[in-house]
Amino acid sequence: MNVDKELEKLSHSTPPAATPEARARALTAAMQAFDTAGNNAPAPQGNAKGWRQSSIINWIWSPAMNKKFLAGSALATLLVIPAAGYLAIELTRNGLPIVDQTEIADNLSRGEASKQPVAVAPQAPAENGTLVGQSVVDAQALQDKETPAVAKPGAARISEFDANNIATLTNKSEGSATAFGAANRSAPAAPGIAPQQQLAEPMAAIAPSPAPPAEGRVQIQLDPNRERFANAAANPIKSVATDPVSTFSADVDSASYAFVRRSLTGGALPDPQSVRVEEMINYFPYDWPGPDNAAQPFKATVTVMPTPWNHDTELMHVAIKGYDIAPATTPHANLVFLIDVSGSMDEPDKLPLLKSAFRLLVNKLKADDTVSIVSYAGNAGTVLSPTRVAEKSKILSAIDRLEPGGSTGGAEGIEAAYDLAKQAFVKDGVNRVMLATDGDFNVGPSSDDDLKRIIEERRKDGIFLTVLGFGRGNLNDSLMQSLAQNGNGSAAYIDTLAEAQKTLVEEAGSTLFPIASDVKFQVEFNPERIVEYRLIGYETRALKREDFNNDRVDAGDIGSGHSVTAIYEITPKGSPAVMNDDLRYGAANNAPAENADTARQGELAFVKMRYKRPGEDKSALVTTPVNDSNTVAAVDAAPQDVRFSVAVAAFGQKLSRIAAVDSYSYQAIADLAAASRGADTFGYRSDFLSLVRLADGLSQR
Repeated sequence: MNVDKELEKLSHSTPPAATPEARARALTAAMQAFDTAGNNAPAPQGNAKGWRQSSIINWIWSPAMNKKFLAGSALATLLVIPAAGYLAIELTRNGLPIVDQTEIADNLSRGEASKQPVAVAPQAPAENGTLVGQSVVDAQALQDKETPAVAKPGAARISEFDANNIATLTNKSEGSATAFGAANRSAPAAPGIAPQQQLAEPMAAIAPSPAPPAEGRVQIQLDPNRERFANAAANPIKSVATDPVSTFSADVDSASYAFVRRSLTGGALPDPQSVRVEEMINYFPYDWPGPDNAAQPFKATVTVMPTPWNHDTELMHVAIKGYDIAPATTPHANLVFLIDVSGSMDEPDKLPLLKSAFRLLVNKLKADDTVSIVSYAGNAGTVLSPTRVAEKSKILSAIDRLEPGGSTGGAEGIEAAYDLAKQAFVKDGVNRVMLATDGDFNVGPSSDDDLKRIIEERRKDGIFLTVLGFGRGNLNDSLMQSLAQNGNGSAAYIDTLAEAQKTLVEEAGSTLFPIASDVKFQVEFNPERIVEYRLIGYETRALKREDFNNDRVDAGDIGSGHSVTAIYEITPKGSPAVMNDDLRYGAANNAPAENADTARQGELAFVKMRYKRPGEDKSALVTTPVNDSNTVAAVDAAPQDVRFSVAVAAFGQKLSRIAAVDSYSYQAIADLAAASRGADTFGYRSDFLSLVRLADGLSQR
């Protein structure tokens, strides 16, 4: 009872007041101790700066609380409560519902971040009218940045935090931003430069918690992926009697293979539309015989062999090898790195990997080559004017300073990059823009057709284009392919640093130094020997028959030492595999002309290739007849590289759900590849075998 009376008495008494100076000293000492402890700890992964990344609320609140006139006074409450109310009004006006606003205000008055969710990003309508959910952003999650999380595709992200302590919540999929206050905000001259250049500190994306939602939390389903691929139907079986000629553009891209690998190693079969069989085949280096000199830059090697997945058909394997420029004669290079530093690039497999990849390339270049850098995020800016590689440290420093943040304004960046390339143009050299992005262009001209027109117009200046894709979630593969094909260039997908090493260092010659442009293939089949054919892959590279001789029609480009492989599945005359009935009326039932060349009657097909030398407008022609001397009787009798490329073709078709290989198992593909693996200097073929096994396991789920 006495204790209760004492407690009652104490509850009505006034505690002795501390001096404002004492409160300020105590609070300052506590904050310094906290910061010291954080700075002495190892920097968290992904934070090279080492300092503690605080929440938005703490960033603004802590300096104010350290002021003597605010510490421990009622004035703090009078300032904070209206500020919290204004914040609530702004968030609600912009479509961000507030959760437990009273608790937020109470926590702010105590100098604490709310433990409850602050806001839920608005749902963005998808193209089909459904809602694409965004992730939940917690104030506590923002404070606890020491455990980085990668946002799922389509998630909202905190993209920038500038020197004026103003945070912007950017919805990448809509290209819009809602500001937590817009006063005193300055636009960066060159987006993506580190704090010492433009005083911007990016904040990592926050992933939604996989745990069951806490009471009061709004849970929204995320769109599993927003990646876009060209919707191209597989090539059909064609009758030689009605359609004897096949025409297509050369393709030296490799993006599809790396993307397929990323999907399989991530535990999922790839989207069939992401599988381009020709890119998978051409991903691997082959030892095809090449030309002896640059006078005729290409040599074709044709092999006809039994089809492993159909005993009633054959494969006609056409391998083209380009002349390999000796390193001493490599022309000077003028390269412009066009780098996406938008908010969606703030993931470990995007901008950090991109920076490491370009460092590898810079170390490969010669001292008298030139490098420029343009970054873009909302607007474009020049990070580095044309600089000789002799000043390598200056170039590498500019790469290191790149930081993510903002929306994606690719069109403006492309224009700026081409302007720099033209400014430093090297006559008789290599002039190339190297676009590195996750593929999402949502500010300015953003349709494929708009960007295609920009690229087509600027390529007239003799500047080539390489497109490098990074990361998952926003990848616009369709657009990347369109830009590369219309910019006299190639496309690759970089999923690992090893892939960057392969693409930008080991294959730098074929990637950067073209020996021919507008390379086209045309194959004519002899109806006396071949009844039907099917081109494996090259669906997005098909050309009209008349395009072959039209030098105004754009086509693929081939670099130094590069090889191109095309495979046809053909049905010989008399085979039970014929799918089309004979024509009642037509040339197929007519007897051969009496004056027909006997040698030509014995041919299976005739292969033609057109190409232009760099800087020339008129094409040259290379031809190769295919006859019985090109035929082998058994699969095992075919050259080793031919057999391995056929195994890759089978794998790509199976991942694409092509009916022709339904009965051919993954194990059979693995056996064919293992038997023809060869020396495998870089381990690419062993890696392929691992992918076949992964696909086999995933297909049996």
